[in-house]
Amino acid sequence: MKLIIVAGPPSAGKTAVIRQILRHLPEKSAAYLKIDVIYATEDEEIASEFGIPARKVISGDLCPDHAGIMVLSDALLWAGKEGAEYLIVESAGLCLRCTPYTTESLGIAVLSAIGGTHSPYKMAPMIALADAAVVTRIDLVSQAEKEVFREGIRDVAPDIEIIETNAMVGTGMRYLMKMIDALHEITDAAGITLRGSPPLGVCTVCVGKKQIGWSNHFGVVRRLDSAGSLFRGE
Repeated sequence: MKLIIVAGPPSAGKTAVIRQILRHLPEKSAAYLKIDVIYATEDEEIASEFGIPARKVISGDLCPDHAGIMVLSDALLWAGKEGAEYLIVESAGLCLRCTPYTTESLGIAVLSAIGGTHSPYKMAPMIALADAAVVTRIDLVSQAEKEVFREGIRDVAPDIEIIETNAMVGTGMRYLMKMIDALHEITDAAGITLRGSPPLGVCTVCVGKKQIGWSNHFGVVRRLDSAGSLFRGE
């Protein structure tokens, strides 16, 4: 089996890109897993449209990318039992700091060209550890805006493959499909690890404490006058 992990901010076009990938793959060769926080219907839509096994995980009180990390081993076993040749995982994309890509996978960051020219810098970790950046909605911006956006991605990840597309119709996706065709099968599922460290979730806000102000909390906290670095509360 081959593993494809698709990340990106909400409404960037992740599912539209996945639909194009599924149209490229051999019929009914993939399984699909959607990670979200409160509500998701993408699994039902993908299952109905492509006739493939599809599931979702609603993370609730847990960070969705942490939830995705926790369920990935189970998901690989499930996809294997379904006879899938590919497992496609779509992240919730709510935390622009999260990097859900793993070893032995193809990591795809989906970005919207209308998200603003500074957006590549705001989600730098999500881009820097990906194999490909797919920029959607390029039909809605000018050539100058596209070039500035592309340079922002290059600043963050100089060697990343950049694919610009209107994901609804699939223009420009052939380079991504070549990367998928060249993807190697998983050789050691038990040895798969994250490519980078996710954000920490170890403070008293995480366990339900509602007071404001760093002095009311402990764990990993921040003060206003030291916002550029971590302050570890006593």
